Amino acid sequence: MSSIKNLANTIDPNVRARDIKDMAEHSSNIYESISVIAKRARQLSAEVKKELHDKLEEFVVVTETIEEVHENKEQIEISRSYEKIANPTILATEEFLNGGLEWKYPDPATTQDELSEEEPEV
Repeated sequence: MSSIKNLANTIDPNVRARDIKDMAEHSSNIYESISVIAKRARQLSAEVKKELHDKLEEFVVVTETIEEVHENKEQIEISRSYEKIANPTILATEEFLNGGLEWKYPDPATTQDELSEEEPEV
């Protein structure tokens, strides 16, 4: 996860315009590029969310009443630091444009064989 934080610290968190032709050069077409970026962004988002929840679990206080709210300055600082991280889509786009992402297609013959071996559901 620290690699995501390092990447996020080096990238401007603001959205900027991108040249579609540059994105399409990295794959066979723009739609494939966007699909790869979107899948990577979902992975990054899940990783960041898991790490944040793991860190915030340390501060969970079990109480009997709902009205009691405990504020912890350290917990607030952790949350704020994660809010400053660039959007996962921006991170994934930077990784893609810098050549940091690899993807492959599933073998259609294998997939078709697996489907034919399965028994139909009744």
